[in-house]
Amino acid sequence: MSLPVIGLVLLAAAMHATWNALVKARGDRLVMMALTVFGSGLPALFVLPFVPLPAPASWPYLAASVAIHQLYNVFLVFTYRHGDLSQVYPIARGTAPLMVAVGAWALAGEALTPVEAAGVVIASAGIISLAFARRNGTADNPKAIVYALVTAVCIAGYSLTDGMGVRRTAEAASYIAWMFALEAPLLLLIAIRRRHGRVAAAFRPHLATGLAGGLIAAAAYGIAIWAMSLAPLAHVVALRETSVILAAIIGTALLGEPFGGRRVVAAAVVAAGAALLQIGG
Repeated sequence: MSLPVIGLVLLAAAMHATWNALVKARGDRLVMMALTVFGSGLPALFVLPFVPLPAPASWPYLAASVAIHQLYNVFLVFTYRHGDLSQVYPIARGTAPLMVAVGAWALAGEALTPVEAAGVVIASAGIISLAFARRNGTADNPKAIVYALVTAVCIAGYSLTDGMGVRRTAEAASYIAWMFALEAPLLLLIAIRRRHGRVAAAFRPHLATGLAGGLIAAAAYGIAIWAMSLAPLAHVVALRETSVILAAIIGTALLGEPFGGRRVVAAAVVAAGAALLQIGG
């Protein structure tokens, strides 16, 4: 992976942690998530007239991606309802690189070298370990952990689907724009139905923040999909998941969540694993 691509993926990681923190911090997380997803689709409307349709070979992947993203959006709301950002975000994002590495080997023929495999395992272990410092000495919420693991499965699913789908069309921008455009309205309709009778009151406080978060989310995942069209899937996903370091810092500084010495060490382990993955490639 070239240095410019690495830099952009790291930027995408920072953006991803930022919009997740916005969803976690706001009161009505379903509404906030719906506005974020809808906001991520708005730029696509301006792009679609200027790009061709994706190649037919990519359509099944595009459809699967939209479906998996809907599951991801719903389970992410459940996850943040029951757990701290610095607890559940590392679990969800930290297990995904391992799943993607296995899936990319099985489905895309991308075998990892021993050094690359070690990098994925080390990075994932560091990311997951960020989740184990308990807040105020209280026990972890089992529901939060279960929802985070299901979210991880969804992350791995759409990462693999989009990585293989974007490689089956001539222009990555076309696939990215259609994915965001098709995904945008579905969760919004669910949220409107769930907040029936008080839609204006529920949506108004979150409108600006949610739409801004959507623009950040669109840029973050658009960069990731573009990078997957150029580099091995496991490399991109493992590097992108270094976003958990920033998420842990945001959880501490803005959300009042703990960040002790163990998490500092875990952050260093994540960086070491990501570096090892790149060296091994």
